Amino acid sequence: MHIKIGYEITLDCVQPTPMLLTLNVHHTRVSDLLVPDHILTDPPVPVRGYRDGFGNWCNRIVAPQGRIKIHAKSIIQDSGLPDEVHPEAQQHAVEDLPDDTLVFLLGSRYCETDHMSETAWNLFGQTPTGWARVQAICDFVNKHIAFDYMAARATRTAWDVFHEKVGVCRDYAHLAVALCRCMNIPARYCTGYLADIDVPGPVTPPDFAGWFEAYLGGRWHTFDPRNNVPRIGRILVARGRDAVDVPLCTAFGQNTLAGFTVWTDEVV
Repeated sequence: MHIKIGYEITLDCVQPTPMLLTLNVHHTRVSDLLVPDHILTDPPVPVRGYRDGFGNWCNRIVAPQGRIKIHAKSIIQDSGLPDEVHPEAQQHAVEDLPDDTLVFLLGSRYCETDHMSETAWNLFGQTPTGWARVQAICDFVNKHIAFDYMAARATRTAWDVFHEKVGVCRDYAHLAVALCRCMNIPARYCTGYLADIDVPGPVTPPDFAGWFEAYLGGRWHTFDPRNNVPRIGRILVARGRDAVDVPLCTAFGQNTLAGFTVWTDEVV
């Protein structure tokens, strides 16, 4: 299966503004790209790449005063298979976890394990460990939160969304990540493209999606509490502790979002 992917982001800046961009397909999927997903800007400005502490490919620019369009398009080859499901995957004792997973047990900006711990154990302390426990968390989050684009808020944390019961895909992921960590399951936040291939009924407007990965049975597994079903055409862009590590665009100066378009379309 081939999938067209891309985006256009238009920003108005009141002065020259340094920016960090996390928009390229993750290095684990680069070999699937049939066309490089180079970041372009209008007007043209120098783009310099670097690798962040989580292995994500990021870019730096200085946007000029006025309007700038940041865009890219590509075609990626995909298996066409839904997300894998491994109900036999077991949970590790903390003392047996690999060193590089431990950071994903700790609290972070949007995932306050200190606030959520008692709630998590009350809700899931009696559930079977391993895959079944993570799925129980996803089932709870999926039912607990009402999806609402108009209710999106950049400052909403896992604790907030637990009480407000409304949010967007990143809020679902943050709450599930926090609950998993409270239950001693390493969990990391993911962002990327998610196609609507074989999705019945009306679909939401195209956007970058948020989901998470949990470490079970010696490897990382994909979970998506927003949709809570295996999906086709999930294309990773970046991973981190939570959304603060993988923002699409971090601007060091005042700016206004003037346009935002994302596409993820199967090539028929």
